[in-house]
Amino acid sequence: MTETIRIIGDGAELPDRAPPEGLSEKDLVEIFRAAVLLRTFDERAVALQRQGRIGTYPPFWGEEGIQAGAFYALDSDDWIFPSYRQSAIGILRGVPPSKIFKYRRGYGGRHGFWDPRQHRVAPMIVAIATQIPHAVGLAWAAKMKGDPISSLVFFGDGATSEGDFHEGMNFGAVFKTPTIFFCTNNQWAISTPVTRQTAAETMVEKAAAYGMPGVRVDGFDPLACWLATRDALERARAGDGPTLIEAFCYRLAPHATADDPARYRDEAVTERWRGLEPVGRLAGYLHRIGALDDDGEQTIRDEAAEQIARAVVELEEEDAPGADVLFDHVYAGEQPWTFADARKELEAVRAGREPNPTNHRRT
Repeated sequence: MTETIRIIGDGAELPDRAPPEGLSEKDLVEIFRAAVLLRTFDERAVALQRQGRIGTYPPFWGEEGIQAGAFYALDSDDWIFPSYRQSAIGILRGVPPSKIFKYRRGYGGRHGFWDPRQHRVAPMIVAIATQIPHAVGLAWAAKMKGDPISSLVFFGDGATSEGDFHEGMNFGAVFKTPTIFFCTNNQWAISTPVTRQTAAETMVEKAAAYGMPGVRVDGFDPLACWLATRDALERARAGDGPTLIEAFCYRLAPHATADDPARYRDEAVTERWRGLEPVGRLAGYLHRIGALDDDGEQTIRDEAAEQIARAVVELEEEDAPGADVLFDHVYAGEQPWTFADARKELEAVRAGREPNPTNHRRT
């Protein structure tokens, strides 16, 4: 079985290793800061959903270390392709957290979406695995242009059952695109366990079939995620092509706020994994090596809480966009005639009139 790379112990049975070469104490604290900010966003988003202030939300509680560690290895010019489980990673690149809250409230257009080119963070994808060919295509185009950038694409274990995963992996390997395929194997695709996704013992062994290296890391260890991503980026920039990284962990939260995992899995198992969650685990490690003290940790947590609180205020300050936002950003050019009919029907409903069903048909 492939070795699982781990840096951070648990303060008890699992021993600590020295920080990876290339990370200063300041770097370690910055990775922790990023993980805390993501955790704070995630907890507030769940609370907002429970209060009816945003719509259904997919928590990533427990997976902040994967995102923070991998992110910190990237250059600012590298592209990130997130799935819905990395919905907030853009805030590490300067996307206002309120923008993501607004998306979750249902605001469209400029109200709920950021500029991908400005932040080099692609739109968050809900459809499973479709972001994988996007990441490969961008990296291939950059390679052909001689643009020295890489792309990192996040996806879950369930995505490995989709054709887009296999096509993206194969294309990336054949054309040696500078792509990092980052699989968060949290062992659950909604209610489907990983054992129903693959008969392989690990996800990372799939890399061999496509002729690329694979690395397996402890997904609750942000420093292991940084190390694997850093090494994969060095390989990509040297022209040696893509790498598959499997971050092995466990989905500690429900699939989404509409999900009840107790109906399909043993939550006693979840509790056993909970002690390995990355934010507290990284904090303990930084305390043990003397890179962080109680006051420094509290300051970081307070700053994150203040930033996310401001984002909630910004969410509530903006009036909801008008109904036209449903139509204005679907097509770049001329809109089809059906849109005109739909607008008229919507206007009729909003005015309290009975819509004319014949508007949907051309005679």
